[in-house]
Amino acid sequence: MILIVGLRRLAPKFPGLVVAVGLTSAIVAFAALPVDTIFSRFGDLPRTLPVPSLPVITVERIIELLPSAVIIAFLASVESLLSAMVADRMIGGQHRPNAEVLAQGFANVGSALFGGLPATGAIARTATNVRAGGKTPVAGVVHALTILLVMLLAAPLAGYLAMPALAGLLILTAWNMSEPHKWRGYMQAPTSDRVLLGVTLVLTVFADLTVAIGVGVALGLALRLRRNNATMEKDWTPPDR
Repeated sequence: MILIVGLRRLAPKFPGLVVAVGLTSAIVAFAALPVDTIFSRFGDLPRTLPVPSLPVITVERIIELLPSAVIIAFLASVESLLSAMVADRMIGGQHRPNAEVLAQGFANVGSALFGGLPATGAIARTATNVRAGGKTPVAGVVHALTILLVMLLAAPLAGYLAMPALAGLLILTAWNMSEPHKWRGYMQAPTSDRVLLGVTLVLTVFADLTVAIGVGVALGLALRLRRNNATMEKDWTPPDR
């Protein structure tokens, strides 16, 4: 983290994230330090894409998977749109929500043909991309092509990446995403908003981001309805008889 912050201040346009993670991982490898790496934690990385195939689809299978599929699609859409909102705030842009969700749907259909898991826009990955200088959709394309090339050409080298280096990168990214300069304003918000913030934070840390988003959205909607009802009751006047 110190190396990333130092490079960012000394050379803002220099790819400090890549240099910091790569240099730290190289030191770990050459010094044979007892540190977890991608290889030691997850094993060999695949070097080829699986052969695409159509799954066996039956009515019973559709009925079984439909409820889970709807929930996953909803949470994936929410997380992707939140990622886009975070990117908008960081670069002063404006995303297109319909295009975002539609493109994600097509991408997940293609992923399923290769046996892949549902993909979403990740807030941490999006913020890291922006912090590294990416401000246009081209950054996402380059990111995807880079992962593909690493898998095809340099999968063994990627296995040497040190997990603590990646953890430091994510911690620093999370710290910047939290916008510490706005914490004072958050603490001066209404009590209900602070409770919602605390519940979402605790669920994110101890449960999962998707669970936190689902509960946070539900509580937020309930609070909004309560405020709207309170406003309507306050402004309501009995009709003249």
